Order: sequence, then structure tokens, then C-alpha cells
Amino acid sequence: MKRTKVNIVVSSASTSTQLDERTIMLSDALMKKWKINPNSPVMLRYGAARHEVRVVPTSTAGILRLDATLASQWGLINGDSLCVQYKSNVRYLYLGPLIGVLVSRYYAGNSEKPFGTVTAFCRELTDASKLYSSSVYFITPNELGNSGDTIKGWRLTGGKWTKHTFPMPHVVYNRLTSRKLENMASVQQFFRHAKTHHNAALFNEKYLNKTEVFEALNKESSLHQYLPESHHLRNYQTLKDMCGKYRVVFLKPASGSLGKGIIRITRTSSQSYICHITNVNGARKQTYANLSQLFSAFAGKIKQRRYQIQQGVNLISVDGHPVDFRAVVQRNELGQWVVTSTVARIAGNHHFVSNLARGGSLSTVKEALARSNSPTGTGGSLKLRKAALAIAKGIETNIPAHFAELGIDLAMDTQGNVWLLEVNSKPSKEDNAALSDEIKIRPSVKRVIQYSRYAAKF
Repeated sequence: MKRTKVNIVVSSASTSTQLDERTIMLSDALMKKWKINPNSPVMLRYGAARHEVRVVPTSTAGILRLDATLASQWGLINGDSLCVQYKSNVRYLYLGPLIGVLVSRYYAGNSEKPFGTVTAFCRELTDASKLYSSSVYFITPNELGNSGDTIKGWRLTGGKWTKHTFPMPHVVYNRLTSRKLENMASVQQFFRHAKTHHNAALFNEKYLNKTEVFEALNKESSLHQYLPESHHLRNYQTLKDMCGKYRVVFLKPASGSLGKGIIRITRTSSQSYICHITNVNGARKQTYANLSQLFSAFAGKIKQRRYQIQQGVNLISVDGHPVDFRAVVQRNELGQWVVTSTVARIAGNHHFVSNLARGGSLSTVKEALARSNSPTGTGGSLKLRKAALAIAKGIETNIPAHFAELGIDLAMDTQGNVWLLEVNSKPSKEDNAALSDEIKIRPSVKRVIQYSRYAAKF
């Protein structure tokens, strides 16, 4: 789709052509194209903001000039590039898209990393928004609290992060990295207000938990091939049944992340049980004479926290280290699910999980499969991508929430079968860094902006 783009020119007090808040200037060619009458008012829209203006033609192509006061109220600055649309039936002139990104916190005393470890990602999003004639700003939960049409946030201006007042955005991208923050009353109120009062597109609106994901995907028979047997661990009988069926099972916190709290249970030939429990230094080992003793040891954990018990899979390995795969699956500029990237993650020494936070390392899928004991050869990469795409579509169909970006963790066993480990609606922006530092804006970041343009109907 061919878009019309304009460069924003802010008319300051020293500018020879004086404008007031009720007047804007637009390229003469665009006014003729859209048959805009300079004597009739139009409604200028930007996000949730609206302002009635008279449009005056200018011979300078591809610009929209507006008064400094109005620009300041809307968080626009000189040189912004935006898409523009005109709907003659309602006489509305639309600017956008305006994208609001919800991040966890702002560190006032840290000018280099005001948003902590995601600051570089925020810069990357800003660069991508310029590439696609969009505007992006960043919001924290601390700025939420009213249900009006404006909100305070930060944007990168001239290399510095500055705070402005912005209209409510066309699109809200939820990058909160804590369930506690996401469940705050002010955050949930903001989500409801953005969707119901301003028709904003809100994506990745919630965390997923492991039980919810497996129960949802289990409704699709075509996905059963990817699902290891998995249950909510409610009692001793569930543990006994699973340990009777499989020599290795995993206990995973249903709402866990970064490999925290995962327990691997292995049944030995003497019917005793060895548990490996993840910690920062690797895995702590504990042996139990029987299953009753093991259950008693973990009964307190199970009461305090919801656990998923999952069939163990005999993973392929590289030099004795287990390997799994992270696929980033996103909606593209047409709103369709596509696999943006896949990487292999090799577990570190003394670890049985591959998260980078646990000492794992990244590799290309091709290299990892070539170095592993996988029987799939060159077909392995295609099988992983096919599985990731099918799982993303299954999430869309069976979980009532709007997602546009998923981190799908997959494993491959020594027979070449692909298995789902988990689905993450907030895939880490560090875990999946490009393997080459030469790429300035990652494809996954570009795709966020491309989809936002689609969702905002620009």
C-alpha cells in the first residue's frame, strides 16, 4: 500500500510566515489531490487528539507546517516524519501512527540508561519509527493515573530523552516485564481506557502462563504432535502417574521465566529419584529414596506456587550440552504471523536449561544442528519454523487476547521430533539479540513498527 508522508515543520515566533493554533499549511499538491477547500475547516487528528483547523496551501512539497503551541501540546517536533490521510466524507485529516510503548520504569538519575536494560531497545524502536514515518514514545506505570485524553511520556529528541505530554496513542505495545506491574490497577485501567474510549490497538496485553498455554493448544489436534504431556501438579497422584510413565519429568513454575525454579526429576534403575534444581551457579542435586519422600520435600513449594509437570524429552546436544531453540514469531505489515528469527541456545556448564541468564550461549540454528546429534540434517530448521508458526496461530485462536509478538521455545529430540517448551509474550530483547553486531535495527524491531502501522490503519 502506497502511503502519503509529510515532514512536520513547526512554525516558531521568528518564522516569517505566522500561523496560529487554528491554521496549518499543507503542500498545495496534496490539497489539490484531496480537494481540500482552504476556506472550510477540517478536523486534524493525531492519536486521540483532535483540533479544528483551516488548511492553507504552500508550494513546498511534502510538508505540514503547524503552530508551535499546538506542536508542543501534541509532543511533535520540527522534522518529524509521519503518514497522513484525508477522509473527505468527514473532513478529517489524520496524522500518525502514534505508538505508545509501556516500559517498566524510568531511572531519573541515569541519563545513559533511563529505562534500564531496555534503553538500547527503546533507541532502536525510535530509529525504526523514523524509518517508517511513525512516532513512538515511552510510558511507565508511574505516569498512569488519569483517564483523560493525554498522557506524559518520553521520546528521544536530538540524542536526549525528553518528557512531553502526548495524546493517547493509536497503538499500545505492552513491554512491562513484571506481572506485578502489569496487574496494577492503574495499568489495567489504562488498558481499558485506551481500548474502549479511544479504540487503540493494544498488543501483548498480558503474560501467558504455562498451564494456560498447554491447555489452550491442546484444543487443536494438529498441535498435539508438538506438546509434551503436561499437567497442573495438584497432588501426589499426578506426580506418581507422570513419574511412572516417564523416566524424566520437569516441574516448572507456571508463571516462571528465565529458567528460574525449574526442577528435573530422574527415576533411577533402583527406583530412587534424583532432582536437579536450577540456581544461579548451575543445578543443585538432591536424591530421594522414593517418590513419597520426594513429594514431601516439595509439598510446601507446590502449595505456595502453581507448578506444571511436564514429560521429559531426550534433547539433542552439542558437546554434551542440551540445545533448545527460540523462535520470534510476529505479525507483519499485513497483520499475518511470520517467523522473524530463530536461534539455537546451548546450555552452559552444569546447567540443564539454556537461558542466557543461566550461562547459555547463542548459535545459529544451522550451526547448532550441524554440531549436534540431530538426525534431521538440513530439514531441522524448516521443521522448527513450521512448528513455531502453527503454535502462534494456535495461541491466537484459543487465547482471548491480542498478541503480535511471541517468543516460542522449542526443543528437538534425538529422533528429530519438535517439542514445545513454552511460549513467552514478553520475549527478552537481550536473549534474542542478532548474532551480528553489524545490524543497527533488528528485523524484529522493524516488524513491531510495521505491524503498529497496520494496526493503526496507516
